[in-house]
Amino acid sequence: MEVRLIGITGGSGSGKSTVVRRIKEAYPEAVVISQDSYYRSAPFISNDNITAYNFDHPDAFDMDLMLDNLRDLKDGRACMMPQYDFVHHRRKDEFVRVEPSNLIILDGLMIFYDERIRDVLDLKLYVDTPADIRFIRRLQRDIKERGRTVESVIEQYTKVVRPGHFNFIEPMKEYADIIIPEGGYNENAMQVIFSFVSSIMRG
Repeated sequence: MEVRLIGITGGSGSGKSTVVRRIKEAYPEAVVISQDSYYRSAPFISNDNITAYNFDHPDAFDMDLMLDNLRDLKDGRACMMPQYDFVHHRRKDEFVRVEPSNLIILDGLMIFYDERIRDVLDLKLYVDTPADIRFIRRLQRDIKERGRTVESVIEQYTKVVRPGHFNFIEPMKEYADIIIPEGGYNENAMQVIFSFVSSIMRG
């Protein structure tokens, strides 16, 4: 089996998930790997001390485990992907077995930061969305899905998310093969991506 890896990155709330969903709809055989699954545990964190751990720094992720999993998949072997509890900020005891497929999509904030990760990717996409839109989306998601308060989201955004974006995510744009303004809602860009994906799938 020839396995192709596509990496999709961009700031928090940029619309990466929409791009992933659009590709997955067009190529149902695709397997999605989220970098969020590889966060390191920080069980001491709560809404009251949310900035005591920087989740917007490359060190917050277990890059070594993610790389091992990606290499296994690229070599046609199944891997065991960790699961993360975003309410309690810790890795779960359960792992999910992921079978290889012709198309693997890696989605995450810091996936271009590590040169080793970049080197295993066949196509690198950067979703470029204005900061105000990204913040609104993050605010809505963290309140609805992660049990956060408005105050804790704002504090985390201003103290670590925004600096992390400018230090570790925005500079990685230079490594992208394709930059997608406005993410999955940019129909012209998505058609280019579909064409590109089709070509790499054909080899």
